[in-house]
Amino acid sequence: MLMNIIVFLIVGGIAGWLAGLIIKGRGFGIVGDIIVGIIGAFIGGFILTAVGLAGLIGAGIIGAIVVALIGAIILLLIIKLIKKL
Repeated sequence: MLMNIIVFLIVGGIAGWLAGLIIKGRGFGIVGDIIVGIIGAFIGGFILTAVGLAGLIGAGIIGAIVVALIGAIILLLIIKLIKKL
């Protein structure tokens, strides 16, 4: 149980940090990266499952990071669009 939480936080941190680098050119700090990555994991999982691509990403920690990264990028793009309004 504790190991799952630790892995979840690490995956969220990595995905959030990478998404921050891709979208804004920098990260958001450790807590911000983890939050963006965790929310991104939910968004990525939902969207990839809805379009039928969830099975193509693969399993394991790399697959989890890729799904979370895709969702985190989508989240940051939405936030960027909302800020422009």
